Amino acid sequence: MNQRRGLLIILSSPSGAGKSSLAKRLRAWDTAIQFSVSATTRAPRSGETHGRDYYFHSRDEFQALVASDEMLEHAEVFGNLYGSPKAPVSHAIDNGQDVLFDVDWQGGQQLRNSQLGKHALSIFILPPSIPELERRLQSRGQDSHEIINGRMAKSRDEISHWPEYDYVLINQDLDRTEQQLWTIIGAERLRLSQQPDVVETVRRLNAEFEERK
Repeated sequence: MNQRRGLLIILSSPSGAGKSSLAKRLRAWDTAIQFSVSATTRAPRSGETHGRDYYFHSRDEFQALVASDEMLEHAEVFGNLYGSPKAPVSHAIDNGQDVLFDVDWQGGQQLRNSQLGKHALSIFILPPSIPELERRLQSRGQDSHEIINGRMAKSRDEISHWPEYDYVLINQDLDRTEQQLWTIIGAERLRLSQQPDVVETVRRLNAEFEERK
């Protein structure tokens, strides 16, 4: 039985386009898909566990990991450092497990340019319209009017990065977009670069041809 390599699945979108909802559905569809556990310098919140919710580090520890090339991507958000540790992702991919990243376009760029970028599958989710994007943000009931306006202002820059991705999906309907994601991931799992045992299989087939002479 061939052992495939895992995929580094990157999902990006402007806030409100459905990225997080689709990420949850993907993990429900295939529980073997791992969600990347980020590292952070912020303090643990009540109920959070090191290694399950986040890898918690001091700022010095985090910066040392970056300096030693142990982070696939990293950024500073509201005064705290966040990043994706390389070791657990590399281990998962080598063992045929897909790892899902819910990141912005900057994180996506860093992941594609990382040492594991050759295993990356990047997908950008677009909203069907700007009014619909705003409606979705408002319907959450989580953010103030000022925050929603800020997210809307930021979304134009985020959307401008769509050409950098392997696939772009317009999330008109969540169920349909989910089906499209399944199709993409199913096909990409069969990409030749993800099947290291194919070369050995072909060698065996050629050897069997030689035995027939």
